[in-house]
Amino acid sequence: MNDVYLWSAILLVTLATLVTRSSLHLLGERLRLPASVESALRFAPACALAAIAASDLAYTQNVLDLSLDNARLIAGLGAVAIQLGTRSMAATIGGGMAIYWLLRWLA
Repeated sequence: MNDVYLWSAILLVTLATLVTRSSLHLLGERLRLPASVESALRFAPACALAAIAASDLAYTQNVLDLSLDNARLIAGLGAVAIQLGTRSMAATIGGGMAIYWLLRWLA
């Protein structure tokens, strides 16, 4: 890989990111999204974070592991149950970590 190719790739990726992320700001009021699209976009960051976390919990060493031996998956499911029961972020994080540590200690 030569320097011209590398710098061209960096420049093009930067340009693509700049255009896609700033297009709505640059167009301003001239482009209005429908209300249904705007309301759906509010959930995009949470969905992206959930997808990242779910894949980290379900995979062990790049292999899908949905067994009861997967301590991270069991702790994640426990954290979801705690969140649904308490609606407390601190309880969710603390409880999920406590479950994980307990499962690792028992294994």
